[in-house]
Order: sequence, then structure tokens, then C-alpha cells
Amino acid sequence: MVVLSQPIIDGNLTHIKTCKAAAVAAANAVAIPVVDLSQSGAKTLIVEACKELGFFKVINHRISMDFVTQLESEAMKFFKLPPPEKARSGPPNPFGYGSKVIGPNGDVGWVEYLLFSTNPDLASRNPSAAATGISETLWEMANEYVSAVREMACEVLEMIADELEIPTREALSRLIRHHKSDSCFRINHYPARPNLQALTGRSLIGFGEHTDPQIISVLRSNDASGLQISSGGGGGTRWVAVPPDHAAFFFFVGDTLQVMTNGRLRSVKHRVVAESVRARVSMIYFGGAPLTEKITTLEGVMEEGEESLYREFTWAEYKESAYKSRLGDDRLSLFLKSTPSAAAQ
Repeated sequence: MVVLSQPIIDGNLTHIKTCKAAAVAAANAVAIPVVDLSQSGAKTLIVEACKELGFFKVINHRISMDFVTQLESEAMKFFKLPPPEKARSGPPNPFGYGSKVIGPNGDVGWVEYLLFSTNPDLASRNPSAAATGISETLWEMANEYVSAVREMACEVLEMIADELEIPTREALSRLIRHHKSDSCFRINHYPARPNLQALTGRSLIGFGEHTDPQIISVLRSNDASGLQISSGGGGGTRWVAVPPDHAAFFFFVGDTLQVMTNGRLRSVKHRVVAESVRARVSMIYFGGAPLTEKITTLEGVMEEGEESLYREFTWAEYKESAYKSRLGDDRLSLFLKSTPSAAAQ
């Protein structure tokens, strides 16, 4: 990624970073794995994709797209409200409405969002659980959506356990089904920027590069472009544009799943750029473990004589560490075990 050394000073664009559009690889440079959940070989394709990219697209998921479109429309009613009205539902502390500011550590982006807790229930009217001022319709629809997407995520996690031959099929899915699961739901709105030509071939960063700290993330967006994943490789970071597909869901491996599989499945860096004249709306379910859950390599994953790459920690410990960091930081590096050579120095 190429970032301007100085922030753009242009009204609402102040402090929003940019990247060269030319730095993004063509969409067909890396094939995005597509998994048909109705096919018998789905679990093998899922694990292969998680090993190679940490990312894949799911089709034939049995979730009603009519309902999803209605939820998106209801969310847009909120985002179209006058700024003072939206501001009454924020700032996110930690849940609620936010605009441009992403977290407490100086990260910003061309984005506004609603962040909800899914524990114990999105329909809760407890103001400490999520933003006040949200319509009851949006609350109820978001709650129904999360229930459906969580079940799909559990199905995928059980396929992963089967393919990795983990003795307990529910070893992963039980964590996000747990009534104390620390999961959350986020709706992002990236407003259209029809005057991007003024940026001289650059694109605004909507949401900066990062990995997701939870177990697994499930994203659905409208048909506006902007999502990019890092394909890594020996030549340094290479950003790949992900073609939008409003009828599909996109899955991201999270840091926690990388630890629990001892690095076999890897979390993927991704970002969103505001490179379209159309507004982008994305809805992301982040499946997290209970706060007290000890995160360590799962039984049956490691081969004989293999050692865990990471020290054991609770999800609460990792979450606290992750949310103290900047978006682009390598959060897992702080939890790597010391190598024998390093320990001897």
C-alpha cells in the first residue's frame, strides 16, 4: 500500500489516508475461493481456502436475500438521518454509532457505522449493550439476521473441525453458540465520493488494513466495490480487489482461529477503499469466544512432537491487547512463544 505522507485537507477528508489505486492487483490475479454449502466437498474447499488465503465466498447458504435487503434498507434509513440525530446514538462506548473515528487509538477512515453487542440479545433495550435511538424495526431485524448468520458460521466451523479431524466436532462452534459468547455485529456505511477524481488517481481509505481478532467473521455487502484482501507472498503486501456479490457471504479467518489451529488456518489482512461513486454498505458478524475462554491449540490439530506456536491466553486478554493497538499492528506477535534461539540470548 502507498499512503500519502501528508493527510488530505479538504473539509471532511481531513486526516483520511489514501492509497494508489494502481497498487491494487487485478481481481483475477488471485482467484477468490467460492464454496457451495450444498456440495459434499464443501468442507475440503473451506479448509484449503483458510490455509491459502484465510478468506472465501459462500453461495447456496439458505439465507433469504429478500430479508437481508430489507435489513440493509432499514439501516440506510438511519444513516440518512441528519448528523445531529445520528450523533445521539454515539459515540460507540464500546457500542453505538461512530463516524470516521475507528477505535480509541487514532485510526480514522471514510466510514460511519453502527456497532451492536449480540450478548445476550440484540433486541435488549439496555443502553450499555448498544446504541439508543435505533428504531425497533432495525433492532428486531438485526437480531434475526445475527441468529441466521451465526448458525451458518457454526455450520462452517463444524465443517472445519471435521476436515481437520478434531475429535470434538463442536470444539469451535460451541464458543459462538455459548450464551456468554463475546460476539458483535457491525453495519458499515461508506458514503459515495463522486469527486474522487480530485485525488489524482488515489483512493480514500474507508477502513484501514487489519485482521479480525475473533474466531471468524461473516460479511455481506451491497454491490458496491471497495473490499480488498492481502495476498501476502514473498514480494510484500499485494492488495487484491474482491468483486462484490450482494447475494453471497464472505468469510474471514480471525486471529483466534489461527491460534487454535496452530497457524494452519491464517487470519487475513483486509481493508476497504472508497473507490466507487456508489455508497457501500456492509454488515459483519464477528464470532467471538466467551471472555473467560482459554485460547490455545485444539486437541488433535498438532502432529506428534509439534509444539504450540502461541502461549495460552484468555479471549479477554487478547481482546484487551488488540483494542489497545492500531488497526494495522501485528497483534498476534505479542502472543508468540519465544523461540529456543531467542530464549538463549
